[in-house]
Amino acid sequence: MDLVAFNNRFRKTKHIKVNISMEKSKFDSNEHPSSFFDRDDESNDQTFYAEPRFVTHVDNKAINAIKQYLSQVLPKNGTILDLMSSWRSHLPDDYRNNQTIGLGLNAEEMKDNPDLDEWVIHDLNQNPQLPFESEQFNAAILTVSIQYVTHPIEIFRETNRILEPGSSFHIIYSNRMFPTKSIAIWKSLDMTQRASLIASYFSYSGSWTPPKAWDFTQRDQNPTDPVNIVSASKIDS
Repeated sequence: MDLVAFNNRFRKTKHIKVNISMEKSKFDSNEHPSSFFDRDDESNDQTFYAEPRFVTHVDNKAINAIKQYLSQVLPKNGTILDLMSSWRSHLPDDYRNNQTIGLGLNAEEMKDNPDLDEWVIHDLNQNPQLPFESEQFNAAILTVSIQYVTHPIEIFRETNRILEPGSSFHIIYSNRMFPTKSIAIWKSLDMTQRASLIASYFSYSGSWTPPKAWDFTQRDQNPTDPVNIVSASKIDS
C-alpha cells in the first residue's frame, strides 16, 4: 500500500476520544512498505543529534498533560525505560526516587536529565535490538519521538521482550517534529491516523493487548500542543 492509498483509507477515521479502542486499526502484513520509513535526511542520526539541545519539544501545557497521564499509568515502584530519551523525560514529580533508565543519542542531554538514574547511548535506527535483559522493566515510554523510528516493528518486538508480563508500553506523540528526520508516512497523516499507524506497530510486533488511544490535550481558551497516546500491555505467554 502506498502513502496515498493509506491516507485515503483512514481519511474518514473519527477523532480520537478518551479510552477509544484501536482494535480495528490492524493492517494487513503488506501495509508497512519500506517507503513508509523513507526520510528526507538519511544521514547518520548520531551526527544529526550530536549537538545537545537543552530544550523541550512541546509547550508547558503539553508537558503538564504528559505528566498527568504518566502519573495515572506508571507503576509506583519498579524500573522504567525511557526510549529515545533526551534532556527531559516529563515524569511526574513523585517518580524522582524510582529507577528510570534512558536510551538515547546524546550523552550531554541525558546526563542533565533529572528523571534518569542511568542512561545508555544507543541508535535504534541502526540497531533495533535493545541492550537489556528480557523482562527487566516494569514499563516503557517513548515520548514525542515515534515519528523518527525507521524500524518500528522490530523495536516494538524488542520492547515486548524486555518488559515483564502485564507491563505497558506508552507511545506519547504530538504534532512537532524535525521534518527532515521524520518518516514519510508520519508526515502524510493527521493526528488520528497516526494513532492507527502506531496501533499497527503493536499489532504486528508481538504479544500485546489490543492497543488503546487517548487524547490528553489540555483544552481551554489558549492554544497548546496536542498530546495523544497509544498504549498496550505485554500479554503473559
